Amino acid sequence: MNRYLILLIRLPHLDPAVLPLHLAFLDGLREQGRVELSGGFSDKSGGAYLLHAADLAEATAIAHSDPAHVSGGWHITVYEWLAS
Repeated sequence: MNRYLILLIRLPHLDPAVLPLHLAFLDGLREQGRVELSGGFSDKSGGAYLLHAADLAEATAIAHSDPAHVSGGWHITVYEWLAS
C-alpha cells in the first residue's frame, strides 16, 4: 500500500452538518487500517488525512466518496506522499 495525503480546504458554502458525517467516514477508514493520521488545521480552514491505498486511482476514489467531497463543501486534493 502507498500513502496519499488528502488535503481538504473548506469552501464558503460549507454545511456544518456534514462535519460529523466526514468524521464518521474517517473513523470507518481508520477501523479498516486505511487512515494513519488525520486532523484539522488550527485556523479552521480545513484539514488533511494520510490514506493508505493501492494506487492514485483508488486513493482518489476513496477521497471522492468522503462526505466532505460529496457535499461540495470542501476542495479536496489527493497527493501521493513519498514519506520515509
